[in-house]
Amino acid sequence: MWRNIAESDWKRLSKLKPLVLDRLCHRILEEIAVAAADSGSYYDRYLAIFDIVQKRDREIADAFDELSRSKAYERLGVMRSLNLISDEEFSGFSKETQEIVKLFGG
Repeated sequence: MWRNIAESDWKRLSKLKPLVLDRLCHRILEEIAVAAADSGSYYDRYLAIFDIVQKRDREIADAFDELSRSKAYERLGVMRSLNLISDEEFSGFSKETQEIVKLFGG
C-alpha cells in the first residue's frame, strides 16, 4: 500500500486538475463534433456520439472520480496515460511521485 501523496504534490495536482479536466473535455467535444458532422444518417451520428460519451465518461471517471490524496498516484497515472499532463508539468512533481506514477502506467 502506498502512502498518501506528498502535500506539495497534492497541491500541484489540485492546481492542475481544472486545466487537465478541461483538456480532456475539449478533446471529447472535438471528437463529438467530428461524429456530428459525419455524412451518415442522424441516427447513425447520434449512436456514434452516444458511444463516444460512454467511452469517454469512463475515462473521466478513471482520472477524476474520488480524487483524494490516497488515490492521487493512480489518478495521476491515468491522466498521464491519457496524455493530459505534459512532460513539463509532470516534471514539477517530486521524483518519488514521478516514479510511483510510472508504476500506474503514467
